[in-house]
Amino acid sequence: MMLPISVQRRQPMPVPRRWGRGQTAAEFAFMGLPLLFLVFATIGMGMAIYGYSFVCTAARDATRYAIVHGASSTSPATQADLTTLVQNEAQGIQASQLSVSASWTPDNKPGSVVAVTVTYNFHPLSSFGGMTLPLSSSAEMVISR
Repeated sequence: MMLPISVQRRQPMPVPRRWGRGQTAAEFAFMGLPLLFLVFATIGMGMAIYGYSFVCTAARDATRYAIVHGASSTSPATQADLTTLVQNEAQGIQASQLSVSASWTPDNKPGSVVAVTVTYNFHPLSSFGGMTLPLSSSAEMVISR
């Protein structure tokens, strides 16, 4: 008894092996390598955003420290104190690539203005030719005591 054509099992057509030998490698080159590049670019961008977020937070924290440690405080803030504070907060970034600058206008007494700038030299994962991305943030507040 013969089954109808729609019910009969169809055998897949044999694929000649000599045509498919390099197909997997070619497909990986076309799809795998760009995907790998995209993954590393995403990681690098995330690291840059983290570095910039740290720089902004560190500038605000150092400024807050400076406004409560004015000249009338028992331990007035100095440039070295602010640099040490920022470098001690550095987690997940290279503390050696940080620079901190502070200025007091006109001096370190209550009512004066303190401005702190934190700069971080970010080196991407794929730094072509030693590329450096300087990330910088400033904060300014009035000294309270």
